[in-house]
Amino acid sequence: MYYQIFLRFLRDPLFHFLVLGAGLYMVYSAVNGTAAAPADRIVVDETQALRLADQFKRTWMRLPTRQELQGLAEDFVKEEILYREAQALGLDQDDLVIRRRLRQKMEFLNADLTEPQAPTDTQLQAYLDANRDRFRRPDRFSLQQVYLNPNKPSADVKRTAAELLARLNTDPALATDPKSIGDATMLPAQLDMVTRREAGNTFGRGFAKNIENAPTGRWSGPYESSYGYHLIRITKREAGGLPAIAEIRPILEREWNVDRRKESNERFYQALRARYDVEIRLPADPAGKILAVR
Repeated sequence: MYYQIFLRFLRDPLFHFLVLGAGLYMVYSAVNGTAAAPADRIVVDETQALRLADQFKRTWMRLPTRQELQGLAEDFVKEEILYREAQALGLDQDDLVIRRRLRQKMEFLNADLTEPQAPTDTQLQAYLDANRDRFRRPDRFSLQQVYLNPNKPSADVKRTAAELLARLNTDPALATDPKSIGDATMLPAQLDMVTRREAGNTFGRGFAKNIENAPTGRWSGPYESSYGYHLIRITKREAGGLPAIAEIRPILEREWNVDRRKESNERFYQALRARYDVEIRLPADPAGKILAVR
């Protein structure tokens, strides 16, 4: 029985295929040698070692010892091996972090190839005029305030406010010390040369907006804040506006170069995109489809 099975195996085409393959392998080995193909080569030469030493120096503010440099080289080899093996397994595919990192490296590469230019005064002035809202200095004002406790009945607050307002505008001596009247509070009695935002940080945004058109030089109110009611005197106003180039040149040059880099990256991307056939298909009702998936 075993002899018949053996004969049947010898007649099997698969056996013939295996024998033929083994014969071809033996011929190939005889011609090319039987040594295994060399593994991927990783070389840490002097240039790479100096680069590792420079990176170490930038971090630790000193050169590495020979033992430390040996460790850096071994760590580089380890990283390179794991990197290559991860690539071979396709672990870099469909990884959002890696995709974003590679995108950044491409943008950095383009930025390195684009040398920053020193803008002229004419270019900076044109840039300043085109971006007035970004560089405009806000209006500033100084104020005094008298606080009125909101826990009192509304009629009492209004009556007290009217009485105090009349006294403050008719008695200059009383106006010089607003802390002596009104209700006790931890809020400052005076703010000096603040912006509307800074005043809002202290009293609330609504309060700062309400007093924007308050008269200068006399008491007015009451104005409501998140803390209660206030009588206000604007003692000084300083209009904002565009500063001169000389006052903010370093900031202007930095922002000008940042915008030029963005424009360069966009041109670089558009040139690359033109080489691709891009097709984007959006769902008719993305919100509905997302909800359905969830």
